[in-house]
Amino acid sequence: MCRLALAKNRPKSKSCFLLTSFSRHGKGQELFGWAHGKKPGTKQDRIATSPGFALAHGRDKAFRMFFKDQGPEHGPGGRFMKQTVATLQKKKRDGEKIAMITAYDYTMARLCNEAGVDMILVGDSLGMVMLGYEDTVSVTMEDMIHHSRAVARGSASALVVTDMPFMSYRTGREEALRNAGRLLAEGRAQAVKLEGGAELADLVRDMVCCGIPVVGHLGLTPQSVNTLGGYRVQAREEASALRLLEDARALEAAGVFALVLECVPSPLAALVTQSVSCITIGIGAGPHCDGQVLVGQDLLAMYSNLCPRFVRHFAEAGTVIRDGVAKYCACVRDGSFPGTEHSFAMDAEVLLRLRQRLGLGEPRP
Repeated sequence: MCRLALAKNRPKSKSCFLLTSFSRHGKGQELFGWAHGKKPGTKQDRIATSPGFALAHGRDKAFRMFFKDQGPEHGPGGRFMKQTVATLQKKKRDGEKIAMITAYDYTMARLCNEAGVDMILVGDSLGMVMLGYEDTVSVTMEDMIHHSRAVARGSASALVVTDMPFMSYRTGREEALRNAGRLLAEGRAQAVKLEGGAELADLVRDMVCCGIPVVGHLGLTPQSVNTLGGYRVQAREEASALRLLEDARALEAAGVFALVLECVPSPLAALVTQSVSCITIGIGAGPHCDGQVLVGQDLLAMYSNLCPRFVRHFAEAGTVIRDGVAKYCACVRDGSFPGTEHSFAMDAEVLLRLRQRLGLGEPRP
């Protein structure tokens, strides 16, 4: 549940309270920072502290009750507000583009949050990017839970979506629901992503009924790369384009709140975006989707030998990292690192006594 706690070091000029989440074990966790000007016991306090409020309405809704003057995107001190399904759907209605990026660890998630990203995808692409596999098929549930948990710890504002890996949701309803639940409970994700069309509609409906937000994925679905004949643009012909449109509508009706459209013609992605009320996120699908997603390592140019057509390099991080590591190695080898400024001193008399105990005598001048 959520509650407002009196701030110990509150400014004298304002009433100042801390919006805190308490688990069933009684441990508190700060959700948003300091809320100013509302006293416990008021109507707004009672609403915000009601059990299940944050779960049902998203943390940001409770928070905005106390930070109306901060604007829709930022909390106190300019921090980004926590994104929820509701806030992202509002972005679509308002015509505001959504920025999504893949991340697979705590450090990258922290940096993405500081940059203001709206959604983080813990993609099964981690198999290729982080684990060195040739495809995503070898990624396991344990892999996804491990990386999702790390990303969630580093994501204070972005909504974390985690991929369900290959065959984790195709072998029966009960196993699929159990695996999706594990990604939320153990992996700390706020939503799961599934690859597939209308054949998954019933499963999506069951997940949504269980309180699991779902993102769909149409077009190039990497888990099916062996049946698709490789990584290539999908739905260029009329029949396949119509099938994709029908899949999008079926998944929308089943309850997905967003759809990833990968490697499909730009005009088709525009048609899908116009035809459904859920959010569309493009990757190689042109500029007309509601948002875009790229693999973080791709947009940062961390692979010198790989740049798909739909990727743009926004920074040359790979070059910076290689140059930095090369300089470090050179300085270690020539003895210029570490220098005196990177080292810690010791009392000369203590050092002398230690040397005498070891039979080393006085140090050379």
